Amino acid sequence: MPDTPYLVAAVVVSAAVTWALRALPFAALAPLRSSATVRYLSTRMPAGVMVILLVYCLRDLPLTEPDVLAPLFALAVTIGLHLWRRDALLSILGGTAVHVLLANTLFA
Repeated sequence: MPDTPYLVAAVVVSAAVTWALRALPFAALAPLRSSATVRYLSTRMPAGVMVILLVYCLRDLPLTEPDVLAPLFALAVTIGLHLWRRDALLSILGGTAVHVLLANTLFA
């Protein structure tokens, strides 16, 4: 059986490493909060992420089959909802719901 000092040292080292790994992101991000680059990216990244998701989701879409209608109609609903309400969560949830509904009923 291991002796007590060894176990205490193992617990102390584990606790120190855990605390350091949890505190490190906050310490590293503190100087970035006032960065002009981070402010620029925070305004541009949501649109960039949405474009990447769009390309990823539609890249293998069979344009010659009727299966293309469900995702394209869901995309139109998503764009329409976003232009109407300017609410990303509503747009994403609405488009997803339309796609799931169409893909599981009309185009199943």
